[in-house]
Amino acid sequence: MGIAWNSHTLEVAYRVLGWTGFFLWSCSFYPQLLLNFFRKSVVGLNFNYLLLNNTKHTLYLIYNTSLYFSSSVRFQYHLKYGFDQMVPVAANDVAFSTHAVLLTGVLLFQCAIYERGNQSLSKVTIGIISLVWIIVGVCSFISLPTKSWLWLISVFNTMQVILAVIKYIPQAVMNFMRKSTDGFSIGNVLLDFSGGVTNYAQMVAQSIDQNSWVNFSGNIGKVLLSLVSVFFDVLFMCQHYFLYPSKKAASIRVKEPLIKSPLGSPVPLERV
Repeated sequence: MGIAWNSHTLEVAYRVLGWTGFFLWSCSFYPQLLLNFFRKSVVGLNFNYLLLNNTKHTLYLIYNTSLYFSSSVRFQYHLKYGFDQMVPVAANDVAFSTHAVLLTGVLLFQCAIYERGNQSLSKVTIGIISLVWIIVGVCSFISLPTKSWLWLISVFNTMQVILAVIKYIPQAVMNFMRKSTDGFSIGNVLLDFSGGVTNYAQMVAQSIDQNSWVNFSGNIGKVLLSLVSVFFDVLFMCQHYFLYPSKKAASIRVKEPLIKSPLGSPVPLERV
């Protein structure tokens, strides 16, 4: 049986904010996808960022679907945090993580078919991904005898938060090394930033209604995910707009007016 809301207004705000965040975060994948499609190139988009992002969203999907659909996991959650507390995963969280896994898969496929320059996956990234799935296997084996499903998905949630921090670093460093953000969509960053703020606001609405901040401690992964996303999105915006503004405008030379020489050949007028 679900926990009742105290305020209908806050319940509506919670659902509106949740689905708005879902819309913004889901749409954030498309600017990069379309940019790659029209350029027929993924130069400027870091492969390590993409693979780490796909793995992170896969773990987040497992966490969300388990806590939202499994009665056993939900019971264990209430047993730990109290039966008067709401489960901190909404339908929009499940929808978003499902969509995210699919779209990051499409972006990885684009990397396989479009021009990519001399980019490749680093050994560090391959090592991190391998370690993550080894931990998944070991923790799953440990949780089987006691059926500690909440503990297991909490481990997954912790790892996806760690990956959320790590995943942005290769792209930020790549932008720094190239002194450019060309090839990395700023539309993706702006929508991701808006989604992070909106999802954080959704959790605040629930906490105010229930007069309890267990919502945050019970889903620390979502809290940290929103804050980390906002931090790096601000960094990317600074890189794009202030540190490394697009050089395309600078590369377009002002066409000088031409006059005809006595021999009929065009001669540029001298600048004053």
